[in-house]
Amino acid sequence: MDQPELLFVYNAKAGPLNGLLDTLHKTLSPATYACSLCALTYGATSMKPEWRQFLRELPVTATFLHRDELPQHYPELAAHPLPAVFRRHAPGPWQVFLTPQELRQPDLAELIDLVRSRLAARRNAG
Repeated sequence: MDQPELLFVYNAKAGPLNGLLDTLHKTLSPATYACSLCALTYGATSMKPEWRQFLRELPVTATFLHRDELPQHYPELAAHPLPAVFRRHAPGPWQVFLTPQELRQPDLAELIDLVRSRLAARRNAG
């Protein structure tokens, strides 16, 4: 069986200027910041160390895209609400793995636990 893949899609635009604007937004007005995935996994300037370590230990391939990169790579996913995480066994179709609502976790530890448990459940289901 092929190795499963996870595709994490941020509800934010790519690029350094957009990253700076996002940092300001989530710092000054976190309640109105549109990307819970960004808010949980990134600090003011870089990826949180515990998230980076978790990604290194993932038993699947993980890819990350921003919302403006999604249509060019996976146009079939462009209409999905973001942020989101998708899963597939290549070369099969992508399926929603975590919805925007599920990505609204209280903290990073909760998100990591959710990803782990969801992967284990899918692995056990076949």
